[in-house]
Amino acid sequence: MKKINVGLIFGGRSGEHEVSLLSAKSIYEALDKNKYNVFLIGVDKQGRWLLGNPADYLLNSTNPKLIALNKSASTSIVPVNKSNNSEIIALESGKELGKIDVFFPIIHGTYGEDGSLQGMFEMINSAYVGAGVLGSALGMDKDVQKRLLHLAGINVAKFMVIKKNQFDEKVISEVSKTFSFPVFVKPANMGSSVGISKAQNISELKKSVEDAFKYDTKILIEEYIKGREIECSVMGNDKPIASVPGEVIPHHEFYSYEAKYIDENGAGLKIPADLPKIMIEEVQKTAIKVFTTLECFGFARVDFFLTPKNKVFVNEINTLPGFTKISMFPKLFNATGISYQEILDRLINLAIEKKKEKDKLKRSYTP
Repeated sequence: MKKINVGLIFGGRSGEHEVSLLSAKSIYEALDKNKYNVFLIGVDKQGRWLLGNPADYLLNSTNPKLIALNKSASTSIVPVNKSNNSEIIALESGKELGKIDVFFPIIHGTYGEDGSLQGMFEMINSAYVGAGVLGSALGMDKDVQKRLLHLAGINVAKFMVIKKNQFDEKVISEVSKTFSFPVFVKPANMGSSVGISKAQNISELKKSVEDAFKYDTKILIEEYIKGREIECSVMGNDKPIASVPGEVIPHHEFYSYEAKYIDENGAGLKIPADLPKIMIEEVQKTAIKVFTTLECFGFARVDFFLTPKNKVFVNEINTLPGFTKISMFPKLFNATGISYQEILDRLINLAIEKKKEKDKLKRSYTP
């Protein structure tokens, strides 16, 4: 069989740059090189696209805190549509470096998970893994996402949106009247718990708001829901399937960035979660409903809170979830009976199928 040319894209301009490098390293090592030719495409923190050499495309690859792109061993590139095929071209020489059959973006957060990158793939008519422009944008914007989920009859925590140009002392007063402490403060458009903090009082609230505004011009104040943290992975296009649910037991104040990606002892993971069958089915059914409500394809991870009274609240969806060795998305499907390598095969096939489906659509009007 002819090998499939996969463009693995990682890094990016968001605060999750290093996490993305870790995800890409795990994916690259697991992809079957008998099936795939893998092009390692790193995006640096300035937005420059670089084609890396498999032997040394990363620096400090075993250290989550120091991992970085090896820019000195890379070629600047640009993706283009040439003769109805996706190609990567050397930026300086214009030399064709390879045809790409499917892109596999694993850039977490802004400029990768928010629809920006997906829009570029659509413009150059490429197959790509994961949600499209709309699903990605909805998955990233916690404000719009929660409003749509609420309209669909899905439970979400009570929240308030604050925009930077509207923020003043009156807003702090309104928050204290609307919510009981503690509350969570979150940038509207970030992932991996970046910029998120738990405020126990007015003083901490002010500091948390200042910190959140460093990452976005729109933030959320969200009620604290006491309950177990349950996660469920979803995979598919028109007929998505859900994994067994897992439970996160944070050893930090909450499931922070450090707990997810840096401190291997930052949280306990119970997979599958210890839940009665009826609750497992409700979590899986709700995860799929969230996935379809937000127009997602490919894969995602849906995060929940389960209260002591067994009420399920959706916290958020992640449309490009972590793929590191301690990430929940692959672990949950592993426990469902699908190996890491098979997950990657399925995601690539789903992307190719989606592209074939879209190619059948008419792009011009013919009376």
